[in-house]
Amino acid sequence: MKTFSIRAIALFLTMAGVAVAQSSSSNSLLINSGDNLHISILDMPEMDQRARVTDAGEMPVQGIASVRVAGMTPAEAATAINHALVSAHYLNHPQVSVVVDQYATQNVTVIGEVRSPGAYAVSTPRPILDVIALGGGLDEIADRNILVERHGDQSHPIHYKVNNDAEQAIKEQVMVNPGDTVVVPKAGIVYVLGDVNRPGGYTMTDNESRVSLLEALSIAGGAAKTAKLGHARLISKADHSETQISLGDIEKGKQPDFPMAPGDILYVPFSYAKNLVITSSSGITGAASSAAIYTGR
Repeated sequence: MKTFSIRAIALFLTMAGVAVAQSSSSNSLLINSGDNLHISILDMPEMDQRARVTDAGEMPVQGIASVRVAGMTPAEAATAINHALVSAHYLNHPQVSVVVDQYATQNVTVIGEVRSPGAYAVSTPRPILDVIALGGGLDEIADRNILVERHGDQSHPIHYKVNNDAEQAIKEQVMVNPGDTVVVPKAGIVYVLGDVNRPGGYTMTDNESRVSLLEALSIAGGAAKTAKLGHARLISKADHSETQISLGDIEKGKQPDFPMAPGDILYVPFSYAKNLVITSSSGITGAASSAAIYTGR
């Protein structure tokens, strides 16, 4: 009786272990054509086999016809093979395990604002910061909000933000799988022109990709002594509207500060004589297109 109990407990633990292993693989890579799989059945070493997933997405299994496994995780493939073996009356209670020995798709593609965009060979899932490092790291005008397109699943991209806090950036990492595409977009740019100490375009590269009027003015070195703060203009890229604002009142707290959107232009006029150089919105917009772009915040 004791022997039976020990065997029963051992069998239970073995089955529980298989269940846990299959549950933990629920976030695994999906199997695709060309992948090399290792199929094993508990206590039946003669049933071990290694084979390649066919172009039709099927896996030949000893004793039965091929089983479709493409698009499944290894755990799901093990369940499908288990059901196929039982349905064919080949085995009654098989405990199937599926392991991917080698993935056919072994490249990740990194595009956008990295120093060396391209395709890089990987054989296992990698943390996203490792993959960005393969592409040489983010360049000066990279947005912090990055997209990961899963291989074979374009409709559900994964979002990841490269936090300026190093610990948070590491803690919040997502995994990039072979075959995935990492897209690093360009950060938004706001322009500060006119009578400021360092006119030009400035990238919105903080954690929130936002900048307010006063922040933009500060980044541009502040207004010159001859600036007319009460007659500043904000030109919106979205609807090409123009709004006159008083930066002086905002600085004194009489009016609220508010955010600028990518492509917006803050124009701070100067003395009348100098102001003849740029007097219209079209002239300001033209000046923005040729302005130097600064990446330092």
